[in-house]
Amino acid sequence: METQEAYEMQTVRPRQSEALVQVEQDRAIAETQASLVIAKRFPRDPVEALDKLINACTRPGLAEAALYEYARGGTPITGPSIRLAEAAAQSWGNLQYGIRELEQRNGVSTVQAFAWDLETNTRQVKEFQVAHKRKAYGKYTTLEDPRDIYEMVANQGARRVRACILGIIPGDVVETAVKQCETTLKSRAEVTPQRIQGLMEKFNEFGVTKAQLEKRIQRHIDAITPAQLINLGKIYNSLKDGMSSPADWFDTEGNKGKADTLKDKLRPTEPEKKAEGYPCPHCSFQATSERGLKKHITQSHPETKEGEGQTEPQEGDNNESNTHQAPPEQEQSTPEREWTPPPVMLHCQYDGIPGKDRDGMVSVEYCETECGYSNACEVYGKYKANGK
Repeated sequence: METQEAYEMQTVRPRQSEALVQVEQDRAIAETQASLVIAKRFPRDPVEALDKLINACTRPGLAEAALYEYARGGTPITGPSIRLAEAAAQSWGNLQYGIRELEQRNGVSTVQAFAWDLETNTRQVKEFQVAHKRKAYGKYTTLEDPRDIYEMVANQGARRVRACILGIIPGDVVETAVKQCETTLKSRAEVTPQRIQGLMEKFNEFGVTKAQLEKRIQRHIDAITPAQLINLGKIYNSLKDGMSSPADWFDTEGNKGKADTLKDKLRPTEPEKKAEGYPCPHCSFQATSERGLKKHITQSHPETKEGEGQTEPQEGDNNESNTHQAPPEQEQSTPEREWTPPPVMLHCQYDGIPGKDRDGMVSVEYCETECGYSNACEVYGKYKANGK
C-alpha cells in the first residue's frame, strides 16, 4: 500500500511541473503576439519621434548625463551614455530592451542583453558572462551578497543594452540627439558655487580630491570655466558607467611619473651628469671626497705636504721635474639630442582657455584633447579642413 502511494506521488509531481511550464510558455507567446499586433496597428511616426527626442535633450538633467568620455591611446572618445540610449528608445517607440540572467553557476552569471524593434522585427542580442568578483586597489574580491551580485550584473549589462539600442535606432537620430545635448550644456553651463560643490562631491565618490581636479583644469576650482565644467561632467559619466578609471584622468599613486602636460611631453630629456671626483695630482687615483684625497696623499705620497698639489722642492733638483701636474680632465661626450618638431599653434578665439599663452596661441594637440570648444571653433575647423 505504501509503495503504491509513493509511486502515485512521483507520477503526479512531474505532471504538475510540466503544466506550470506550459502555462508560462503560453503566457509568454500571447504577450509577444499582443506586442507585435499593437506595434503594427499603431506604427511610429519617425518625424514625431525625432521631435520628442530633441525636446527631451533640451532638459538639463538629461543633457548632463547623456554623454560620457574616456581616453584610448591618449585620445578622448565621447559617445552617448546609457541614459541617452534609454531616452532614445522611449521616444522611438515600439521597442523592447533589457537583460536576462540565463544561468548562474560556479560564481559566474551568463547574461543576455537584447533590443527588439517590434515594427521591423529587428533584433540585437548579446550574450556575455559576468564573474562574481570586484577589482579594487589591484586585488579581486569575491562577491557573496546577492545584492552585490545583482548590481555587478546590472552594471555590466547596461553597457551591452546601450550597444543593442544604438544598433536598432538609426545613427543620424542618435547624432542629432548628441548635438542637441551639447548645445543644451553650453547654453546652461552656469558656474555657481552649488554646482562646483556638487561636482566635487560626485568625484569624491571615486576617490578624486580637490587638488587632483585643480591639477586637471590647471587653475583653482573656483575659477573653472563652463567648458571645463562640461568636460568634467563627461568624465564623471564615464567613471559612473565603468568606461574608465580615475587613473586615466587624474594623478594617482600609480601614475605620478607620467607626463600630464604638453610641456612635459615636449621637453627634451637631459643626459645624466657623472659625479665629479677628486683626482690626485701625483697619480691616477681619484677620491670621492676631499677628505679621502688628503688621506691618500698622506699615505701614498709622504714626501709632499698635506693638501698641496706640488712636491717639496729639494736642492739641486729642477722644480719642473719634481712637479707633477694633474692630468687634464677628459671632456665628457654629450649625446646628441634628437630634434623634436615644434608644436603647431593656432590663434584661440575663446577666453579662459588654460592652454593659451600670452600671445593668445594654443597648440593643436590641446584643441584635440583638452578644449571643449573644438567642435564649434572656426579656427580649428579651418585647420582640419585644409588637411594640415
